[in-house]
Amino acid sequence: MKIEIIKGDITKIHADAIVNAANSSLLGGGGVDGAIHRAGGPKILEECRAIRNRQGKCKTGEAVMTTAGNLPAKYVIHTVGPVWNDDKEKGSKLLSDCYKHCLKLAEDLKVKIIAFPNISTGIYKFPKELAGEIAVNEVRKFQSDIIEKVIFVCFDEENEEIYKKLLKPFKHQ
Repeated sequence: MKIEIIKGDITKIHADAIVNAANSSLLGGGGVDGAIHRAGGPKILEECRAIRNRQGKCKTGEAVMTTAGNLPAKYVIHTVGPVWNDDKEKGSKLLSDCYKHCLKLAEDLKVKIIAFPNISTGIYKFPKELAGEIAVNEVRKFQSDIIEKVIFVCFDEENEEIYKKLLKPFKHQ
């Protein structure tokens, strides 16, 4: 699986699936979540409401899928990252679960290219270095014959530099 880093806006990424750092309500919010809902249009919200009616809120670490509305992707995989509360062990496990569930769902959907934002590092205050380590580790250990490329879409330079540093040892593999 190829791994790429892009600094930019995840709503503009051409991929089979983009990941939304959602909140448990699935009804939109700030940051990446709000941007995806705004750019994707009302279809995403309509599908999120249907999911909520079927299963209730989305639990932290879990993932659900909608179509991508007006976005240049086929699917949006919504995952609820943990809010940082200084419990490194619990937070790390929940964030790991986000990546595992997203990748598994992407594989089930036959996704070849998936794009991830920096889950939980915005308003949820998860330490960026630790979040980056978890993201890279989970993607690197996920074995897939279907997913060909993972794109880490970094909103800011700080995250971009963290991911570049984390992926540097694997550059020539």
